[in-house]
Amino acid sequence: MTQPDSTQPEPIKIVGGGPKKVLYTLKTVARIGLLNSAKALNSRNTCKACGLGMGGQRGGMTNEKDEFPSVCNKSIQAQSTDIQEPIPREIFEHTLEDFAQLSAYELEHLGRLNTPLYKTATSNKYEPIEWNTAIDLMAARFAATAPDRSFFYTSGRSSNEAGFVLQLLARLYGTNNVNNCSYYCHQATGVGLQNAIGSGTATVSLEELGKSDCIFVVGANPSSNHPRFVHQLKNCRERGGQVIIINPAKEPGLVRFAVPKSAKSMLSGGTWIASEYIQPKIGSDLFLLNGIAKALLEAKEIHQAYINAHTENFSAFEQHIEELSWNEIIENTGVSQVDIRKIADAYAKSNNAVFAWGMGITHHKHGVENVEAISNLALLRGMIGKPAAGLLPLRGHSNVQGIGTVGVKPVLAEDIFLQIEKEFNVQLSREKGMDTLACLQAAFEHKIDAALLMGGNLFSATPNSQWAQQALDRIGFKAFLTTTLNRGHVVGMETSEAIILPVSARDEEWQPTTQESMFNYVRLSDGGITRLANVRPEVQILCDFAQKLLPTSPINFAQFKQHNNIRAAIAATIPGMSELKDIAETKREFTIQNRLLDQPKFQTDTGKAKFLVNASPTTLTNEDYPFLLASIRSEGQFNSIIYEESDSYRGTDTRWSVLMNSEDMAELNIQAESLVNLKSAFGEMQNLKVFAFNLPRGNVMAYYPEANVLIGTEHDPRSKTPAFKSVAVSIRPSN
Repeated sequence: MTQPDSTQPEPIKIVGGGPKKVLYTLKTVARIGLLNSAKALNSRNTCKACGLGMGGQRGGMTNEKDEFPSVCNKSIQAQSTDIQEPIPREIFEHTLEDFAQLSAYELEHLGRLNTPLYKTATSNKYEPIEWNTAIDLMAARFAATAPDRSFFYTSGRSSNEAGFVLQLLARLYGTNNVNNCSYYCHQATGVGLQNAIGSGTATVSLEELGKSDCIFVVGANPSSNHPRFVHQLKNCRERGGQVIIINPAKEPGLVRFAVPKSAKSMLSGGTWIASEYIQPKIGSDLFLLNGIAKALLEAKEIHQAYINAHTENFSAFEQHIEELSWNEIIENTGVSQVDIRKIADAYAKSNNAVFAWGMGITHHKHGVENVEAISNLALLRGMIGKPAAGLLPLRGHSNVQGIGTVGVKPVLAEDIFLQIEKEFNVQLSREKGMDTLACLQAAFEHKIDAALLMGGNLFSATPNSQWAQQALDRIGFKAFLTTTLNRGHVVGMETSEAIILPVSARDEEWQPTTQESMFNYVRLSDGGITRLANVRPEVQILCDFAQKLLPTSPINFAQFKQHNNIRAAIAATIPGMSELKDIAETKREFTIQNRLLDQPKFQTDTGKAKFLVNASPTTLTNEDYPFLLASIRSEGQFNSIIYEESDSYRGTDTRWSVLMNSEDMAELNIQAESLVNLKSAFGEMQNLKVFAFNLPRGNVMAYYPEANVLIGTEHDPRSKTPAFKSVAVSIRPSN
């Protein structure tokens, strides 16, 4: 047995009512050593964590501004699961019921998958099988069903190359039910920005962000989820700029943050981040953003010449804001007119403002309206289409934006359809594909027979956990491509058939791959690290599958086993990606064309940006469910991946907890660390540990994905994004 590596995660501690059988087995089985793990952070591979991006050809801990070291705890956490030893085969002698006893953290830390696994519909165990057998079985199951009774899904960690191959084979197979995880996070951003400015991504580069004098951070907690972005906020403050935080929760890391790469910040006990911190009630962002706009209009602090020359529909917007009363704004947000005017005044004094936001904006039934309101606010002062100013959605997964760029989405633009058809001499269906939630609804209705899930954890990412479990189990056959086990491999599997295929991590790829950051910057990852003996790249698996499934296809998928051929196809079919073709030879990373805006030239039909008017959201709480819940991520997790059970920033020592306003606690006679039950119209969480937190009255927070049991399938009608952050709940002491 090899000695423990210092980069390995902490050993699993068996706790609770007795040793869990799987963990007991894990402790008694010898592990295989790892190769080249020291390369993990220093290799020329793109970071596996958030969409802020670093690494690539400048080196593993360098960003596109050549800042070194650009590394954070998320980078290290993301590496921690990939450098684990293989899961011993003896583990799979255990049943699904045994695996289901484990927490998300424990499942992730069983080790890396290193053999294909198969479960029959009637079995309660996975069994190791051979690669050829697995691919043959996958092809047989998909061939046996109508394409419109299938769907394809990928996470944002896959490469551009794998994403392009996946969406191409799905469409040639005959379905446009092609999805990525953005439908559960930033799809509202894409829809809202497309409506407003004709493009759905960031308009500002990392370099230009570094010149801004005012940064709004709305509905996001980058101290936990994008730690290196906090470095940009620190820099803004240090050059005399303003950082305006809009968030219901007073997050400690957004008040003050000890930036690891700054000796001054560390020695002083942390840099002050927020120059202004405003706490609207959960779900009231639209009222607040319109309130700031109202204050600007009343103070005549708008850029009228810009509005006249480069926008349309301003008169309708101005009238809408004038008709919105201050009483309505104050009552709904819980924020005083004085404080709103203070924020507006701070914005009015800026020359170069950037608006950044996260899922606190998009995870509502009016998520698109929230994004459109941010755009309205930026347009009022001419902050879109100028250097060092603009819009910056804070993307989660490291390549979620790239996956969308290369076509992994249910509705492709017509020009991309035409280019693909021309490039490959094929005819593709234009039938509208289903979004992620719609695919699961179809599965719940017994209308899906097969699904290919490349990465991610669709079960844990989906609201209404009991419903999600039933929907996934009603899919007759599922093929998972993954590096580690998660709850989606053991829940929703009770009566269905599945294959799990172990894939290479990004830095283990056999050939170079590419990824796109939230700044529209495309990086090249070398791959090349060898850790495990029996894993395969996603592209290799997809091409083998396509050759079996589509033996008479006009496209020879064997050619795509060479990534250069995939990149040439992307360059020929995807707008703005022409420079991708030779990137493996030139090593020249690049910004996608026609995305960033330093001039007010918009990709709309009229060439002008549009002010958009939206109705105000309705109240969600009622007598039975008087509190409003937002589900949140902890410092020790990334999306549904759990790296730590505690949350060092918020002071919680268990994920099975609820954070409450202290005055609400006193009114309900609830003590800190006592146990309560949270109930919604969709489910209940029992025996949650209570922690006091700085939140508006009537608002509570609980951790995602555990809180999914409380969240229904209500969603934004335009983006189809579920309302993860505005759920009416009741709170009762546990018996």
